[in-house]
Amino acid sequence: MDNFNFYMPTRLYFGNGSVQKLARARLPEGRGLIVTGGTSTTRLGYVAKVQNALAEAGHDTIVYDKVQPNPTIEGVRECAALCRAEGISFVVGLGGGSSIDTAKAVAIMATNEGDWWDYIHGGSGGGKRIAKAGLPVIAIPTTAGTGTEADPFTVITNGEEKIGGGGEKCFPAISIVDPDFMMSVPPHLTAYQGFDAFFHAAEGYLAKSATPISEMFSLKAIELIGRSLATAVREGGNADARADVALANTLAGFVETLSSCTGEHAIEHALSAYYPSLPHGAGLIIISKAYWSRFTKPAGDRLIAIARALGRKDADKPADFIDALTDLQKRCNVHDLRLSDYGVTPADFGKIADNAADTMGGLFRVDPHPLSREDVIGILEESYR
Repeated sequence: MDNFNFYMPTRLYFGNGSVQKLARARLPEGRGLIVTGGTSTTRLGYVAKVQNALAEAGHDTIVYDKVQPNPTIEGVRECAALCRAEGISFVVGLGGGSSIDTAKAVAIMATNEGDWWDYIHGGSGGGKRIAKAGLPVIAIPTTAGTGTEADPFTVITNGEEKIGGGGEKCFPAISIVDPDFMMSVPPHLTAYQGFDAFFHAAEGYLAKSATPISEMFSLKAIELIGRSLATAVREGGNADARADVALANTLAGFVETLSSCTGEHAIEHALSAYYPSLPHGAGLIIISKAYWSRFTKPAGDRLIAIARALGRKDADKPADFIDALTDLQKRCNVHDLRLSDYGVTPADFGKIADNAADTMGGLFRVDPHPLSREDVIGILEESYR
């Protein structure tokens, strides 16, 4: 058995109503910054609930509510400037992965010199090591897709570069996974986000960097998604299904921490960097069958195990995984998505493949066998119509 390590410093509270744990959380004295996006977290009362719980603990808060669905370096810089100017003591990421990732980057910028992009490894990033711990981050997801509440990573877009970054100094201090905050996510976004969580878990199981502990979390996350994602898509108010998918998402975040995503994520990040209207989860769904079909021979046993975790208990060949994946996409009504639906043009396939290799090429190194530039272009071509 290969050597491995395990490090997960985040204190996690899971379950309905767990946002109230903030009233008794140990946080630095002083004011908090709530980082969120759009209007839904305010309209649904989530911002007020977080503010009230923190006020009960004696903390004033201010709100930054300009985070975009694909968070940009410009937004990170603006939020970090506010954080510094107001003498913030801790940062709350409230919303989807975009809000939590922004909060992580802002927390690091509050205590370290320079710009967040200085600490990005890949593309035009500066490649520096993060020297100092950031401000404490509280992660409160309102979607079940990114797993960022349980990993030390961020994904920030700078022009045509959408790159994951971070490190152990970016783990949240506290993560609160309250399924009550996820009940209003519409069906199509529930599906996109749920498949993002699924691929975090499945890619982490496929990756050459998988460990016995990451494999345990992978298979349990996949089992929960296979059991409940389609129900959560059809019945948004089903509390049990929402809780299953929320837990699967957090477990998949552990997988990201302990193993790795693979080339599938590198390809999709490049796609949605060039085409920001393409939701990340939808992009993963679109390229999934073309990508995973490349590994039926070098990782057949792994694919069979994933198929069984999805509920195909009699799976005995790699093709059973592709069938199980297709079936889940049909049950979630996302099986007919194509790149052409989002204005992606075949003329861009070459530069998308080059961008994926340049910005997040390390993910291709944990694939079961190397994918060439031509392989990546082939995956895009097969996913176009």
